[in-house]
Amino acid sequence: MNAVDDKTIVREYFNSTGFDRWKRIYGDGQVNKVQLDIRQGHQQTVDRVIDWLKADGNLQGLSICDAGCGVGSLSIPLAQAGAIVYGSDISQKMVHEAYQRASAVLTPNNHVNFAAQDLESLSGRYHTVICLDVLIHYPQEKAADMISHLASMAEDRLILSFAPKTLALSVLKKIGELFPGPSKTTRAYQHREADIVRILEQNGFTIGRQTMTSTRFYYSRLLEAIRR
Repeated sequence: MNAVDDKTIVREYFNSTGFDRWKRIYGDGQVNKVQLDIRQGHQQTVDRVIDWLKADGNLQGLSICDAGCGVGSLSIPLAQAGAIVYGSDISQKMVHEAYQRASAVLTPNNHVNFAAQDLESLSGRYHTVICLDVLIHYPQEKAADMISHLASMAEDRLILSFAPKTLALSVLKKIGELFPGPSKTTRAYQHREADIVRILEQNGFTIGRQTMTSTRFYYSRLLEAIRR
């Protein structure tokens, strides 16, 4: 399966059965134990990014691109904190849900805009570009192009999360593939941290803060890359 096919599958999945599944996971309603674990893990990653940005003390008026914004789990609290946020997602349904959630809690003084776009079509310049839990849907050769494009839009900082490729996680992934079912999603790609770091360095960045979120079913390595 080539990279173009992966992008098509991701778009179609999150505009159909995947939307209902992940809308529940990213919400606050009742879910099963696995979905609850993923919800909590993803929220930990979101909370860590927000903590990093607030700790810098310049979030008010900061321009941020949330690439792969989903239902607005990160975009909305950043806008509430005073940032000027542009959120995009490959899924039209996800973007519509983000609009709905934003309209319920934001005021006219908050600044956020959402659009249905894939990463390759994004443009503009932002102080900070953020891309959380998106690279898991794409193979390494596609991820390299995506990261380079995101880096070209980041004036100061690029924050990425990805599923790290380790022996233990690779074994768990193989076990999971033995049990196909209706909850199966797109392909889940892991990435070597050294490869991600090398791509960032080739695009003029150096690694700043970093952390790992690990629950029973959610694994995400979070890197902050600062432009040199």
